[in-house]
Amino acid sequence: MSLMHRLPDLLRRLPKAFGEGVGRTAVAGGGGGGSVLLSRGSIRHVAFYPVPPLKTAEAVPEMAGMPAAEMPCEPGSAGQTIVFSGVRLDRGGMRTLAGIDLVLGERRIGLLGLNGSGKSSLLKLMVGLLAPTSGSVSIDGLSPMADAAAVRRRTGFLFQSADNQIVYPIVREDLAFGLEGDAEAVAAAIAGALGRLGIGTLAGRRIHELSGGERQLVALAGVMARDPRTILFDEPTSQLDLANRNRLCGVLDGLPQQAVVVTHDLDLVAGFDRVLVVGDGRIVADGDPAEAVAFYRRRYG
Repeated sequence: MSLMHRLPDLLRRLPKAFGEGVGRTAVAGGGGGGSVLLSRGSIRHVAFYPVPPLKTAEAVPEMAGMPAAEMPCEPGSAGQTIVFSGVRLDRGGMRTLAGIDLVLGERRIGLLGLNGSGKSSLLKLMVGLLAPTSGSVSIDGLSPMADAAAVRRRTGFLFQSADNQIVYPIVREDLAFGLEGDAEAVAAAIAGALGRLGIGTLAGRRIHELSGGERQLVALAGVMARDPRTILFDEPTSQLDLANRNRLCGVLDGLPQQAVVVTHDLDLVAGFDRVLVVGDGRIVADGDPAEAVAFYRRRYG
């Protein structure tokens, strides 16, 4: 039996593997024995935790007066403010990032750079998949490490390879993983996410029967079903054919969520609000798309 087919059973055995009382929610928190899963990056939508029903301060009196950074996110809510303060990151004894000071709040942000420049590491720092060697990262005042569950509730992550975040063998079952609520609400969230990507007909299909491009779109649907405030994309078009690439570009353009996109696709960022170029672990250009792409071409073209 393939790992894909065995994984749901393995997930059910997590409490035994890490000790009684350690289940999906504990793993999501990034604490205790479960944190080892989060550090490896092959994780479903960045976290193995259920998404609770959406709440508002009006509906839950004890939430009145709660700081904005601590409030659960709402559908269609605005993006977040991502702050890097003096961030340095060392990996394997090598300097990956150095001297990163950024405040990111735009709706569409692109990150360009050669392979190994550190751009994907910037994304992973935003959701606590990596911890800075020094300095700090915050999202709406929350620490991606200390407040992992809260940050990941608001922040979706689309890996470059869909196989890193698809868990169940049937599409609709995979999207249902991590969603809570009654069956009707879950079914509506799944149908809505698949429909927005134009792949509603894939709901009953087996993952292993899908093309690489279809699997990537299913993985994105899984992120969208959670309705986060921000979605982080790690080279989302790298495995797509032209038709699916254009489909994803259209979806990205229409997403209400804030998006931070690592890409080599220079045309993809043309309509973005802000584009940064990462080189040798530093931000070497930061401006509008035309300026940043022109710099990138001059430096690396």
